[in-house]
Amino acid sequence: MAALEPWLAAWRASRDDPYLFVTGVLGYLPFDAPGDGDRLERWQDEALRALRDGHRRLSIRSGHGVGKTTFLAWLVLWALATHSDCKVPVGANSQDQLRDVIWPEIAKQHRRLPKPLQAQIDCQAERVVIRAAPELAFAVRRTATKEKPEAMAGFHAGFLMFLLDEASGIDDVIYETAQGALSTEGAIAVLTSNPTRRTGYFYKTHHELRARWHCMRISSEDVPRARGHIEDILEAYGKGSNQYRVRVLGEFPTTEEQTVIPLDLVEAAIARQVDVINVCPIWGVDVGRFGDDPSCLAKRKGNHLLEPPQEWQGLNNVQVAGRIKEEFDQTDEDLQPVAIMIDEIGVGSGVVDVCKDYGLPAYGVNVCESAADDSKYHRLRDELWFLGRAWFAARNSRIPARCERLISELTTPLYDFNASGAIVVEPKKMFKKRLLRSPNQADAMLNTFARRDQKLKPKNRWKNQHEGASAWAS
Repeated sequence: MAALEPWLAAWRASRDDPYLFVTGVLGYLPFDAPGDGDRLERWQDEALRALRDGHRRLSIRSGHGVGKTTFLAWLVLWALATHSDCKVPVGANSQDQLRDVIWPEIAKQHRRLPKPLQAQIDCQAERVVIRAAPELAFAVRRTATKEKPEAMAGFHAGFLMFLLDEASGIDDVIYETAQGALSTEGAIAVLTSNPTRRTGYFYKTHHELRARWHCMRISSEDVPRARGHIEDILEAYGKGSNQYRVRVLGEFPTTEEQTVIPLDLVEAAIARQVDVINVCPIWGVDVGRFGDDPSCLAKRKGNHLLEPPQEWQGLNNVQVAGRIKEEFDQTDEDLQPVAIMIDEIGVGSGVVDVCKDYGLPAYGVNVCESAADDSKYHRLRDELWFLGRAWFAARNSRIPARCERLISELTTPLYDFNASGAIVVEPKKMFKKRLLRSPNQADAMLNTFARRDQKLKPKNRWKNQHEGASAWAS
């Protein structure tokens, strides 16, 4: 039996693998592959692999010229070439973007297909269709405006994929209208945009909704083909300008409405390669209080968050304390904490007491107390948030990968000033409404800053602490 042509074998195997389709059928080289020829940018390589690996929600913010339009064109062709019952709404906030940018790129990439596949797909003025079933398998361009929110609604198919370009400029009502279709099992949504606004659904996908999305940021500085406009932006606006942040770095603009911990600081710390500071580990615990709120444990050693925060659901005080003791006993002695800082407001005080009975170095943290620097911060809670901000702003800290929920919680709250000029962080109940959950992971991590770092001491170092001393003042 004759072997299949390589493109044909790749096509048959790429129904659930856009990465294989782009490399094996369209003929692009993987980012890190040897040889000459057109190759994927690093971010395109990662994004295609993410879809292949089961991520159904991608939100990509970037500077100009990094290849977003080409990426969307690949997805259109992959979907139509590998699915017989398929609908792909392609939206943007202007008809010009769809007509003059995206549709010509789809036609360009269509010409790269092997001739038999080219013949099956017809690139029309407003639709791209499978010739044999134009009403069953197609991509269609739709202008997404708040005047016509129904443009992205009413789609149903065996395979459904929403592609929204310039997503930062699309009104929230469009996303609300599309929610019904997006709830279809297996549906894919890909948002790409320059991050032009600090409000709206696209902004939320990189902040309070982040745990539900695979988020990416691409700087034009990291994409050789995109560097041509950087000098023009620098000359016209300067490196510290919002134009540089948005058009080059792929960062959201700054505004007077201040976020306590900016997203770019947190993202830069993900898996950063830095040496661990030689200090004692400190653990922080936030005790769940209401209904489904979990209890959470975070472990920090100086400038390293040692692992993603752990969450425990539905445990009473004794059970939470038992989990903490179990973690302590199973931890290598050199990594056992010098202090376990537990939010003692409400039911948390019971966890502190049980942990002390177990002989653990447990200390209560009352975030409603006065701050150590009460001339600057309204309460200890506000001070802990800004100690967390300083930890990230030093740019020598590290958090593990796969901490999306923690990142969303850390980067959501805003701050203001009270009548006395002291900093006040947005009340938990207000940003909890936007998160749709309690920020347990962020609170657990921030509790580790209620104890000052201290140099590593000999074994059993925590047993020498003075009983009754204030955790914050020690």
